[in-house]
Amino acid sequence: MESNTTVSGDILEIQGFDVSPEFVYPLFFLLLFVYFSLLFSNIGVLVLIITEKSLHQPMYMLFCNLSVNDLIGNTVLLPQLMAHIISTERFITYNQCAVQAFCSHTFGSASHIILIIMAVDRYVAICHPLRYSSIMTTNTVIGLSVSAWGMSFLLVSILIGLTVRLSRCRSLIQNAYCDNASLFKLSCDDVSINNIYGLFFTVLLFSCSIGGIAVTYFRIALICWIRKNKELNNRALQTCASHLVLYLIMLWSGFLTIILHRFPDYPDLRKIAYILFHVVPANLNPVIYGMQTRSLRDKIMQILQRKVIPLRHA
Repeated sequence: MESNTTVSGDILEIQGFDVSPEFVYPLFFLLLFVYFSLLFSNIGVLVLIITEKSLHQPMYMLFCNLSVNDLIGNTVLLPQLMAHIISTERFITYNQCAVQAFCSHTFGSASHIILIIMAVDRYVAICHPLRYSSIMTTNTVIGLSVSAWGMSFLLVSILIGLTVRLSRCRSLIQNAYCDNASLFKLSCDDVSINNIYGLFFTVLLFSCSIGGIAVTYFRIALICWIRKNKELNNRALQTCASHLVLYLIMLWSGFLTIILHRFPDYPDLRKIAYILFHVVPANLNPVIYGMQTRSLRDKIMQILQRKVIPLRHA
């Protein structure tokens, strides 16, 4: 039987992964490599877009939001996860856990909203190319970016705020990281409001995300089919394929994480799905967009040539 005694201590224990001793350091160095690779690729793309005036375009400005979001989301998760893999003591303060949960959920919600905005940007660029510069102005892009972050902060602040008000009767986080569901499971209070708002949050986010992406891509496909223009079709395929692949990866890993919270018999699978939700898009974003987007790809190749040619002559 669960004890209803209130826990007043501020220290929580994280369950983490049960890793065999021989796999501890291989897993640690694998995560370290993944973390450094996403840092290098995302920071590199950010610096390139900021320093190259030719890349000061709406699509790349929106992509900066995605890179910043990936950096924040994974920096909050991976360093602590790596520390807990090689340590036998997996403790965290309640405030740190709440901050990690807040940043993690902000990462997820911002990813969806930013990708919706990027889909709209692609729709305007492909279907209304002559009006693109007048619609997607710098002020419009800044306004959309601020709205994406503001909406994410608001929705997640309410989500976490409803959880931190609860008293705690447990101190074990049954997860490898802190998220909202793991936090309110520490309480023996009535969490009906948390479940209702959590369901509202999830339905609102996913319905807007799926609906927005579906509508924009349907209209792009319809325009391509009506006009039957080979150049238009190639441009649509080139710019939209990478966006859609990343969105589907993020969508299904997110769905899997949410669903597996309802099935406690598969804790490790839920933990892995959540980590994949963070690291896979963060590593693929710069690579796929960099290779699929001609201007960004050309700039990367120019920089590589500047570095390689002097070495050949040395």
